[in-house]
Amino acid sequence: MCFISGCVQPTQTLWLPVLTNIAPPALRRRSATEKLLCNTEAHPNWPLYADVFDHPQKRLVARLPIWADTTPVDQSAQWEEDWLSAAVVNSHLVYDPTIQQLGFDLPRHSWTLFNRFRTDQGPSRANMHKWVPASSPLCDCREQQTMEHIVDSCPLTKLDGGLLSLHEADEDAISWLKMTATKALAK
Repeated sequence: MCFISGCVQPTQTLWLPVLTNIAPPALRRRSATEKLLCNTEAHPNWPLYADVFDHPQKRLVARLPIWADTTPVDQSAQWEEDWLSAAVVNSHLVYDPTIQQLGFDLPRHSWTLFNRFRTDQGPSRANMHKWVPASSPLCDCREQQTMEHIVDSCPLTKLDGGLLSLHEADEDAISWLKMTATKALAK
């Protein structure tokens, strides 16, 4: 998912399914298990049927067999609930994690940079100073250059409306991203 979204390794993992528009692995596994159990229940002549519905007693405490939790789950509702309850940087930008986020149809370079601003994990001077010994974590305005600083508070690169405006992915935000943000990060 890091490859698809263009995010870097320090990105919080809860952002990846949202940016790629692919349900989280645990929910996809649960849906696949539900489908398998329904399919198995419809075919009592399958050998698997006896293992699942006429299963032996549980012997090992640490194991969680497939039949232990058969309550159906609404994948979208569970995903939204997990997203709202998690402590994720800039989570206020996304009100519904199950829908394709704005800007999804941008060219790869713009989409990648866009996602790095959303997750606050991009090649800003502060991050580069942490990841690779860089000369200085300071911006040209003499403050620490973070992704948030570039879009919200730097007098040289600030976008009107800040990160919320960038998240809307309108024409002004996209042109700012292509021109100003790219130049600020290239230094």
